[in-house]
Amino acid sequence: MIDGRPMIAHVYDRAREARLVDAVLVATDSNEIARAVDAFGGTAVMTSDRHASGTDRLAEVSAHLTGDIVVNVQGDEPLISPVVIDAVVERLLGHSTEAMSTARCRIDDEADFMNPAVVKLVVDADGRALYFSRAPIPFTRTGHEVPTAWKHLGLYAYRRAFLATVAALAPTPLERAEGLEQLRVLEHGFPISTVEATTDTIGVDTPEDLERVRKLVETSSVSRAQP
Repeated sequence: MIDGRPMIAHVYDRAREARLVDAVLVATDSNEIARAVDAFGGTAVMTSDRHASGTDRLAEVSAHLTGDIVVNVQGDEPLISPVVIDAVVERLLGHSTEAMSTARCRIDDEADFMNPAVVKLVVDADGRALYFSRAPIPFTRTGHEVPTAWKHLGLYAYRRAFLATVAALAPTPLERAEGLEQLRVLEHGFPISTVEATTDTIGVDTPEDLERVRKLVETSSVSRAQP
C-alpha cells in the first residue's frame, strides 16, 4: 500500500493522466488484483496464468483491441510520469517505420549505476537501443571521457501488430541470463527506439524501494495541500 491505496491505483491514475492514452486497462491473472482494481473504479482484464512475461500477457489483451499503439506500463512504477508515457507514444506517431519504443533517463548516482536492480542501456547515435543490462554499462577505460550512463524506465509502446510478433518469438539466451525480456527483441534483430526523459522514476523491486516511494508520495501530497 502507498498513501493508503494499492500501488496499482497510483500507476493507473498516472497512466490516465497521459494525453495520448485513450483507455487504461490492468491485465492480470490475479483475482486479488482484479478485485483491488474494481474497488478503486479501474478496469481489470483477466488473462491466462501461463504467461512467462508481461509482454505475453499484453499480447493476449491487445488481440482484442482496435488501436494501433499499445503501451505497457509496469505495475511496479507508481511514480511513472504521464509526460514520459506520452513521449514514447509520440515517438511511434512521428516515426511510421518504427514499431517499439521505450524511455531512458540519465544516471547521476553512482549507487544506481552499480545497482543490478536498476537496468542500464546503451544507445546508438539515433537513440536506438544497442543493449540493456543489469551490469554497469558502458565501461570506461582510465583516461577516457566518461559517456552518459542511461537508466531504463519501465514502459514500452508497441504497434499492436508488432506486439503479436514479439510474443511469438522464442526466448533467448541473453534474455534468460539478464532476466530482461526486451533483450528477446534485440536478439531476434528487431530495433527498439528510445526517448530521453528528464524525470526519473522508482520501480518498486525491493522493500527499500517501496519505502522511498512512500516518502516521496507523502512529501508531494503535503506540498499539494499547502497554500
